[in-house]
Order: sequence, then C-alpha cells, then structure tokens
Amino acid sequence: MEGKIKNDEKICIGTRIREQRLKKHIGQTQLVRLLQLQGIPITRETLVKIERGAQHVKASQLKGIKECLDVSYEDLIE
Repeated sequence: MEGKIKNDEKICIGTRIREQRLKKHIGQTQLVRLLQLQGIPITRETLVKIERGAQHVKASQLKGIKECLDVSYEDLIE
C-alpha cells in the first residue's frame, strides 16, 4: 500500500507544486503526460485536485513531479 502525503496548516504541497510548475512554464496537461510516461497513473483532474489541496498526493506522484519539474523535495515543501 502506497502512503499518501498530507498537507498541514503551514505547508500546502499542492500550492508548492503549482508554483514550481508555473515557474517552469509547464501546463497541467504537459505535466500529466510526463508523469504518465514515467508510468505514474495520474489524470489532469487528479493534478487539479492535488494543486487545490482537495486530494492528497501519493508518494510516487510527488517523486515523479519532483523529477519532471527538476526541483528538490525542499522546493515542494518549504
């Protein structure tokens, strides 16, 4: 069973993902395609929910997002 990473009051991972994605000029659809090419099952709808904080991000998704955006985990949680 894969663990889910939850937001807390001080850190919203979804917001950080969105900020880093926009900084790299990558659209949601493009990021989803890159993740799917890595074998990570995710839809654009799921990414939208993650970025809004309505859904927890799975560890494998976070790892894939980190790699696709070429950022560190710290960039996504600080």
